[in-house]
Amino acid sequence: MANATGRPIAPLILSPEERAYLERQVRRHRVGRSFSERCRVILRCADGVRSKTVAIELGMHEPTVGKWRRRFLKDRIEGLLDEARPGRPRTIDDDQVAAVIERTLRSTPKDATHWSIRSMATQTGFSHTTIRRIWNAFGLQPHRTETFKLSSDPLFVDKVRDIVGLYLSPPTRALVLSVDEKSQIQALDREQPVLPMMPGIPERRTHSYVCHGTMSLFAALDIASGFVIGKCYKRHRAAEFLDFLKQIDARVPEGLDIHIIMDNYATHKTALVKNWLARRPHYHVHFTPTSASWINQVERWFAELTRKQIRRGVHTSTKQLEADILAFIERHNEDPKPYRWTKSADEILASVKRFCQKTETTLMLRTSDSRD
Repeated sequence: MANATGRPIAPLILSPEERAYLERQVRRHRVGRSFSERCRVILRCADGVRSKTVAIELGMHEPTVGKWRRRFLKDRIEGLLDEARPGRPRTIDDDQVAAVIERTLRSTPKDATHWSIRSMATQTGFSHTTIRRIWNAFGLQPHRTETFKLSSDPLFVDKVRDIVGLYLSPPTRALVLSVDEKSQIQALDREQPVLPMMPGIPERRTHSYVCHGTMSLFAALDIASGFVIGKCYKRHRAAEFLDFLKQIDARVPEGLDIHIIMDNYATHKTALVKNWLARRPHYHVHFTPTSASWINQVERWFAELTRKQIRRGVHTSTKQLEADILAFIERHNEDPKPYRWTKSADEILASVKRFCQKTETTLMLRTSDSRD
């Protein structure tokens, strides 16, 4: 019997703190890709996976996996950091870098709402390339801003668990439909003809437009197949919504429970709609939390409709707009594809909790700064 050959590999065992740190770096979006890959290497090796298998999984060479494994065994987390490289000595020390970061985060220029690279360079006396490098290194982008709105629904947790449960584990012998309306869709025509794209020249159109009316689209997305039922209406009332429910009822197979996911808009809760649903016990309504339209999958389809058909479309009447929308739905249904929901309810709630904690910390810091 042949003896096993090769150099014995030292076991790689992580402490709970090291594993938590490495997993956190893998999840972060602003961590350098190279460092994130090194963390993945160590996590896979710690799971007992051979270096050759890790290299295949992560798309790198086996000696590279062995290199970071050895460096981690020698220096632990510090071994994953890049070593100092030769070059011109630094002309800016850590205190000066910290001062730039502090000024970027805690102050604004006198003549603007946020810093630009050149205004910060003028204020600090550094070159604009130096400011750019500092901001890039620490992920600072003062020119960018994002909006958010936290749901104040007292049943937020229960509703998230309910709806995500339908997405990840839909009930048997049932149809789950994500229903909503896209109201006030404008039939827009440009005041002058659109100039088509040419080599080296993008499509050009006037910024001014003529509105030929508005309409509303009611849509129901089958989360299992991606099939869409849609109908356009001139108005957006409970009567139109009830008519759309009847359209759904006429097109869905018999003998199935129907689970409808929709928001808390007033037209969805009128006595007319409630009485119609009450007479059909196989219909089950699941309301999304207030200010949480992101959890309704049909909103993703609306975004696709807007991007592909409406935003750059030219329509001289609402009839033309309706014809284009219905044609888009027909083409979509020729080869429908469902959207893949990846986040569990626990992951969503944990993310919301972290965001709330971060927001609370920011408010406390601002309050402390204002008192000082």
